[in-house]
Amino acid sequence: MTSKIFRNSMAVGLSVFLLSVALFMGVLYQYFGDQITGELENEAWLVARGVESMGMDYFDGLQSSSRITWVGEDGTVLYDSVADASTMENHADREEIREAMNGSRGTAQRQSATLSEKTFYVARRLEDGSVIRLASAQYTVVVLLVSMVQPLLIILVLSLILAAVLANRLSKGIIRPILDLDLEHPEECNTYDELSPLLTRIRRQNDTIRGQMDQLRQRQQEFAALTENMTEGFVLLDQKGRVLSYNSGALRLLGAIPPGGEANVLTLDRTDAFRRVVEQVLDGVRGQTRLDRQGRCVHLLADPVFREGAVSGAVLVLLDVTEREQGERMRREFTANVSHELKTPLTAISGMAEIIKDGLVDPKDVAGFAGDIYKESQRLISLVEDIIHLSRLDEGGVGLETAPVDLLELCRRVMERLEPAAKRAGVSVSVEGMPATIHGIPAVLEEMVYNLCDNAIKYNRPGGSVALNLSLGEKEIELSVADTGIGIPAEDQERVFERFYRVDKSHSKEIGGTGLGLSIVKHGAALHNAAIRLESVPGHGTTVRLIFPI
Repeated sequence: MTSKIFRNSMAVGLSVFLLSVALFMGVLYQYFGDQITGELENEAWLVARGVESMGMDYFDGLQSSSRITWVGEDGTVLYDSVADASTMENHADREEIREAMNGSRGTAQRQSATLSEKTFYVARRLEDGSVIRLASAQYTVVVLLVSMVQPLLIILVLSLILAAVLANRLSKGIIRPILDLDLEHPEECNTYDELSPLLTRIRRQNDTIRGQMDQLRQRQQEFAALTENMTEGFVLLDQKGRVLSYNSGALRLLGAIPPGGEANVLTLDRTDAFRRVVEQVLDGVRGQTRLDRQGRCVHLLADPVFREGAVSGAVLVLLDVTEREQGERMRREFTANVSHELKTPLTAISGMAEIIKDGLVDPKDVAGFAGDIYKESQRLISLVEDIIHLSRLDEGGVGLETAPVDLLELCRRVMERLEPAAKRAGVSVSVEGMPATIHGIPAVLEEMVYNLCDNAIKYNRPGGSVALNLSLGEKEIELSVADTGIGIPAEDQERVFERFYRVDKSHSKEIGGTGLGLSIVKHGAALHNAAIRLESVPGHGTTVRLIFPI
């Protein structure tokens, strides 16, 4: 816009200059023409008086810048100051001569054939009827312009320079208020009145845009808050497989880094399973697959997005199904373990009962077989009770009443119950600590402490010890069971709380147990919002801590 104003200003300046020159030359030309005519009239009057008084003798020695011609009454040239009068044609038909003969004076102007001169004629009639005519030449405007080319060019150059400077300042001065407009606050701008309607409209547009931007920002924040707090991951793709949007959950589940720019989705995961699903969904077919990532199981769902019947993109949803898969695996293992644990005593009972039924047992050995049947049936009952108890804990302790429980008194009761078993194993037991009361399920808490102490006695050494200690802190109560037994290998410490998991299966069968004791402890701790800490060194013993929040 500045350059356009500059060009227009220069054009106006140049046009004004040329028009001024033309007007000035025209006025001067007309002025000097009138001057020449006036001078010729004065001089013609003087010559006419001289000729009337002196006749032809008046022309002797006469010097004049004008051409003097004396024409007779019949048009014959009597005298001419430039040419030979006898050779000149009759002048009766000349305009100025004819006017002078008909009146007292006459004037005329004639252009030369070359257009380089213009001649002015003034004629005055004498008393005898003859006519004196004076003529003077004047250069035409074209000749004057040609003769003034150099000064005109100098003036033109100076005018152009001045016009350029002024036009530059003028254009910048006009544009500066427009450039200084604050479009964010147009109502505060001090500029041309003609721009007021535009500024008002800009202000309204700004208000509208600001409101729309606030709404978009709010929706974006809501969308980001929703997606970033999702445990699931999602990725939006365009029809070419470029990533349009994603959340941190997708990066976490895929173990990928944030893509840059218009990255292809395959930069997030380059496995064959992921690539096949992406290609399938971009072809318009819904797909799903399972991805294994660093010990986690991720379920990938891919749905195409259609627009006007064509695939315009896709939505990928990633679900962490690790816990579900682990739950399925544990369910299968639990079913297999329960079947195995139930089958073993049932098979023994069935076999011994069949031997007795067929009369293959000596009467004096029947009591021994009956004792074995009783032992296996008690083991079976204990296993069923533990399974029922564990199932009840899985359901959140539904139907179990809570009450204040003195943990120190509970620990002493458990040790009294286990004292005979400890004596048989040659293990000493002790209870230390201060009274501490929590609100919980008494039966579950007693079962938890009983299982921990029972394991500490069973997996101890002759002459070993079991120490049960209760300590009270500002925000928690810690109950620890420490033994000097065989310990647990490091690779098994994370799995001992699983159902039916045994570190040494052969030794476990010799000392009894269902393999569900520590699993009951784990579920009971979760029911009471307690944490479990296990420390064990093979050959030196094990310490299990239950930490209850106050």
